[in-house]
Amino acid sequence: MDGIYLTWMVSALALGVILLPVFKPPWVKITLPTFVDFFRRYWIHLSIVFIIYNSKDILDQLDRIIIANTGLDMTPFIYGLEGDLVLKVQQFFEAKWLTIALTHFYVAGFMFICYVSVFYFAFFDDRWISDRMTLSIAWVYILAIPFYLFFNVRVTGDYIPGMETLAYDLTPEISDWFRRIDPFTNGMPSLHIGIPFAVWLCLTRFDEDRRWNKYRALVLTYTLITAFTIIYLGIHWFSDIIGGMLIAALAVSVADRTSDAWWKIFDERTMNARIVTLLTNPKKALGIVMNRFSNVVKRYRNPQSKETGVLAVLVFLMLFTVITWELSHQSLPAGGIEAPQDVATGDGWMATIDNRSTGPVMVIHDVANLETNWELMNGTIEYDSPYALSGSKLAVANQTTVSVFNLESISISSEPMLTMAIEKPDEIVLTGTEDVEYIILEKEGLLSAYTLNGEEVSLGFNVGNIQLIRASGLEIAMVLENEPTSIQFSRIGSTGSITIEQINASSTPEEDAILDAWGTPVDMLNSTIIDFVFDEDYIAVTVNVSATERLVVYNRSNGHQWLASNAKYAVSGPSMKNGILAWSVRDHLDPTNPIEKYMDGEIQFVNLTNNHTQLLTSDALHQWSPHVLEHHLVYFEQSAEGEVTIHIHSWVPEITPYSNVILQIGIMIGVLLVFTHIVQRQSESRRTIRSREEE
Repeated sequence: MDGIYLTWMVSALALGVILLPVFKPPWVKITLPTFVDFFRRYWIHLSIVFIIYNSKDILDQLDRIIIANTGLDMTPFIYGLEGDLVLKVQQFFEAKWLTIALTHFYVAGFMFICYVSVFYFAFFDDRWISDRMTLSIAWVYILAIPFYLFFNVRVTGDYIPGMETLAYDLTPEISDWFRRIDPFTNGMPSLHIGIPFAVWLCLTRFDEDRRWNKYRALVLTYTLITAFTIIYLGIHWFSDIIGGMLIAALAVSVADRTSDAWWKIFDERTMNARIVTLLTNPKKALGIVMNRFSNVVKRYRNPQSKETGVLAVLVFLMLFTVITWELSHQSLPAGGIEAPQDVATGDGWMATIDNRSTGPVMVIHDVANLETNWELMNGTIEYDSPYALSGSKLAVANQTTVSVFNLESISISSEPMLTMAIEKPDEIVLTGTEDVEYIILEKEGLLSAYTLNGEEVSLGFNVGNIQLIRASGLEIAMVLENEPTSIQFSRIGSTGSITIEQINASSTPEEDAILDAWGTPVDMLNSTIIDFVFDEDYIAVTVNVSATERLVVYNRSNGHQWLASNAKYAVSGPSMKNGILAWSVRDHLDPTNPIEKYMDGEIQFVNLTNNHTQLLTSDALHQWSPHVLEHHLVYFEQSAEGEVTIHIHSWVPEITPYSNVILQIGIMIGVLLVFTHIVQRQSESRRTIRSREEE
């Protein structure tokens, strides 16, 4: 547990206990046995709050995946409505002392309100308020879930130019903590407003003798300060505050309507008796359950409006679940591959060397149709053969030849369009234009080039000691052995070159100090480029700084460069296309305290047009080596059993045929149930009015 988080939690708990005498009803005494006994009397209430608090991690992971899969981002609409209003507030009040104070208030204060607003009423055995307060808080969270998943609104400091996320960036430790627990996209509605406002409304509505007036005043004061805090710190919009208030009002009303039914079943006083019956006389307990189940079945055989309403809600919950599942599972494994060694991609095609028990084979997939695959060079390829894919052309080498295939005419018996008797190179690059395409071979640091007709051509430049080579169009980019932090650009047919010197992978002294404390000090003087990709606008470079590998983005038009990922955590396998840069990272991994859930790699990507970073995967599985395509993203994944597969993620959300059928049937049933419910309600209301008139 982070030191700062532990400090906030302990502070909130301690403050809650200290303030007990201040807010207690005047006729109640505080005794030590009460601390022990209230857990027995209110364990379900406390469990509900505990479940809500701990389910946030699951919801946040789901939120990250869905927005990465769908691109659902409502922030532009909110920004269009509010403009820079929150920015003006931040700039007017900004002060270092205020930032520090409100950051701690933002987190510790929320913890205090959440647990105290159940703890106080349960401790003093105010069951009337406890029942409704617990359900109100629960309903706030439940009603907010659809907004968090499908109405994504970014924090203001991550979107508005000039706006700063003051709380998130206060210290590196605080920044890391926020990055782990907050996807930065669940702004609407604000729970920091929704929960305390629901508490205040609940007390206003249900505290009939006003025994909790002092606490109600405290909650109102807290809510007002919090409203300013979340605006000032660069977290929420004014619209988020309004959304939180509306959700709170709805939650309190729903809690009132559901309280009697819920606590009739889950009241601790009767629940404890049921548990005793189950343990001592299970046969009797089963009989009671079956009898109640039979009564429920009888009701739904002849349903009234209440029953049809429940059925309609269940149907729409099912539809919501199916949609959520589909939108969070947009990555599918490529079939026909047993042990993939590497992958090359280009314009909708994917080529993989599959190191099978019978020997290596090249497997080809059309990423738009994963049901079909083709095998090439069975028995004539090695598991470490270099190969490259550009457009629909595939170049692959074995010990004696270099072969080129045209995948547009691929079949089971496909023959290469070109075969050249050349000793196996260290690396193959395919590049060119619509008019001419080249095969570039790198062997022991030297280059040779050929057309797709097999004719050797002069590149126009002569370099040696090449460590890394990449190409796009007619541009060739290289990292040389004697210049490990520079990238040299040349053009096929041209004698000149341009060198981008000293790719800057430096970070802040605070970040470097953390790496030093981990026993992995930064050595910028001996940094080296270990991987890079480029297009006409950007260069993305992986730089080893001894302590870790950092990802630097270089803007080719203005020379501006910045770190795309957190400076402390190692990145690998950058890939870039159409303004999308993807990579693999072991995010949040502290080598001095290696927590298992951070040991695996995750796929991140950023849209360079707006610089919004997304987490594509967020699970316990290891993912690496992403390849960005126009409509898809390809990456490796290792299961818990160690099986390696290649997954294809579609940038455009797709619903599977099976789920599509379920959704269609569910919608039709839902419409029918809603219609029936409305008609039944009207009929029941008419009968009620008649009965009153007759009386």
